[in-house]
Amino acid sequence: MVLGLLGFYDELDDRSAQPNGSIRDAVRPVGEPDEAELVAYLDGGHVLLDVMEGGHDVITGSPHRHSPGCSSLMTDGNWLWRMDFPHYVETHHVALPAAFVEHVRGLRHRMPTIAVARFAPHYDETMPLVGWSSAVPWRSTATTLVPEPRAVISKAEFDAATATRQRDRPAGGWSRPRKSRKSPGT
Repeated sequence: MVLGLLGFYDELDDRSAQPNGSIRDAVRPVGEPDEAELVAYLDGGHVLLDVMEGGHDVITGSPHRHSPGCSSLMTDGNWLWRMDFPHYVETHHVALPAAFVEHVRGLRHRMPTIAVARFAPHYDETMPLVGWSSAVPWRSTATTLVPEPRAVISKAEFDAATATRQRDRPAGGWSRPRKSRKSPGT
């Protein structure tokens, strides 16, 4: 069984024909009634692959709260998503598969514990579909992955901090003024 895939859009990868197609086709004017809980669920996923990179919103070009490590991979044992996927759900209300929404609601928006032995084969089958066929196979020394609280900045906190940084930024360029050069012999 392959894991369900969320947020693997064409615009987020150099390779075309990503499993979830174009993000522009998934944008909606409003989200699910429990969108905040769905976003919190996605934010609380188990981190499988931590990628050190920076990214931006592929629709607006702006940085967002998941810019650092945006293509890191997360799971709940049934679904696999990029770390920046919650940003697109809360900001652009991208469409979620009905099966995923039903699954999360059935768990009452609580991240489940994962039995590693049952999960690992599904992970191995899924990775080539998202372009990680050459990645080192994920293996945990634990027998179960238990959800642990993780500090995740909210969109409101990120937006407020960004606005503060912009407001407090001095006017003009960031370079230091150059001292005038003295001509030789003076």
